[in-house]
Amino acid sequence: MDLLDVGRIVAGLALLVLGGELLVRGASALARRVGISSLVVGLTVVSAATSAPELAVTVGAVLRDEPGLAVGNVVGSNIVNVLLILGLSALVVPLAVKQRLVRFDLPWMVVLSIGLLLVSLDGRIGAVDGVVLLAAVVLHTVLTVVIGRRGAPVPAAAPSGDRGAGGGTGGAEDVRTEEEPPPASVPRSVLLVVLGIALLVAGATLLVEGAVSIATSLGVSSLVVGLTVVAVGTSLPELATSVIAVRRGERDLAVGNVVGSNIFNIGVVLGLPALISPGGIPVSGAAVALDIPVMLAAAVALLPIAFTGFAVARWEGALFVALYAAYTGYVVLAATEHDALEGFTWTMAWFVLPLVALTLAVFTAYEIGLRRGRRDPLRSP
Repeated sequence: MDLLDVGRIVAGLALLVLGGELLVRGASALARRVGISSLVVGLTVVSAATSAPELAVTVGAVLRDEPGLAVGNVVGSNIVNVLLILGLSALVVPLAVKQRLVRFDLPWMVVLSIGLLLVSLDGRIGAVDGVVLLAAVVLHTVLTVVIGRRGAPVPAAAPSGDRGAGGGTGGAEDVRTEEEPPPASVPRSVLLVVLGIALLVAGATLLVEGAVSIATSLGVSSLVVGLTVVAVGTSLPELATSVIAVRRGERDLAVGNVVGSNIFNIGVVLGLPALISPGGIPVSGAAVALDIPVMLAAAVALLPIAFTGFAVARWEGALFVALYAAYTGYVVLAATEHDALEGFTWTMAWFVLPLVALTLAVFTAYEIGLRRGRRDPLRSP
């Protein structure tokens, strides 16, 4: 382990925190000025910005003929986004989920994840597959902006005194909005976004370089490095942005950032390199058999959690973080062929995962029962 690599990791973390702060400030101010919700900004501008490191790493890996790193980076980043980033963000503050996100964006992310699995079954993501993935992201972005504009009858930058008693989403949020100073001008907001993106990319690049250098010196394969070290490193912009957004009260931006980043990662970060690479992007059998299905399972697991209570509670966040730790542990044990792999696999397959599935089923049924109970009195005369 080189001290220079450690220095890169520390400097990268510092730049990520600063860049995330600037990006959240600029994006939230821009949303208030333009008159669209923070959710739409998170699904489009912020998600594309925080996915820039993934795009840079994947394109570079394809050009260097390291397809394992390219695929592992995207798949691992999407797993990190749902299980680790949403989990940690929910531990800070329970995350509210808009109905629009549940009915439109989350299903889109699940369908796109299924599409990635299907196009990878033949062991390669070709040019035609890349066009389809890119088109799906373009269509989602257009629909997101259109729906977002329709759903924003009052610009967020409007004076707070003009809002009626029923105009806000809750008393606490209205008080916070009234106490905030007027949002920055559009040029200043754009400048903050650009500076934030630049710092996030620079920080992620430094951190990934240092982490990859340490990991490869230990003899770890490129797929495993992509699924773990690089995936976490390139997802740190999402983590920094989401946690800072939550602490600043922009919970819509935090959730939209993660969902939008996952959609962008599949459609653009994998779709674009598949177009520029002459033979497409090879996908290993290990990724098709385990890692892409895990990514799909994480996306599907988010649906009932968000749908039942339209929120990700702290205990659900803790569960997501624990599942990510278990997945990472399995990947590392399998890569190193450790003696504990067999026992770990048996425990996860026959005890932990069935217990998690049972817990989710029970709480889903409980939440659905509560919602029906709340609706029934309104229907009675």
